[in-house]
Amino acid sequence: MAYAGIVLAGGAARRLSGVDKPALTVGGKPLLAKALAALAAADPVIVVGPERPGFGDVLWTRESSPGTGPVAAVAAGLALVRTEVVVVLAGDLAGVRKSTVERLVAALGPAPGAVLVDAAGERQWLLGAWRTEALRGALPEKVENASLRRALGGLDLVEVAEEPGESDDIDTPEDLDRFS
Repeated sequence: MAYAGIVLAGGAARRLSGVDKPALTVGGKPLLAKALAALAAADPVIVVGPERPGFGDVLWTRESSPGTGPVAAVAAGLALVRTEVVVVLAGDLAGVRKSTVERLVAALGPAPGAVLVDAAGERQWLLGAWRTEALRGALPEKVENASLRRALGGLDLVEVAEEPGESDDIDTPEDLDRFS
């Protein structure tokens, strides 16, 4: 199945003193490179955030008001998507793999979306495969500072149980220490 990929890579990283999280190195690779590797089969791959050198053949875009949250970032990325399916990933995922994306896309079926569910049973909203039109339709008219959980939580989604570590992300200095 053909699909596009969107990586959200423009967050403020408040708990990490504003560091550029997608540029952080984990396992010898920047986190953004991990997300791009997981989306190796996507075409196109769209990165929503400030352009960074050295990341090859991706499309770069920004929210109309940068820093207004993941719903605004998803909307900015969706503006460039022409495929029926899109995979959305956060740019700070330390454990995401190509097999993660493959499992999400395979699980989608006719549902509007398939999201990874972590070991605690929490839906990982920025680790999912979506029917593009369903995702567009779920976003509120005012995307700036909107809640992703509120926007997408009402959809009838397929939940995909994570394999160990797939949803691990870097939010705090302790997270970075754990993966460095």
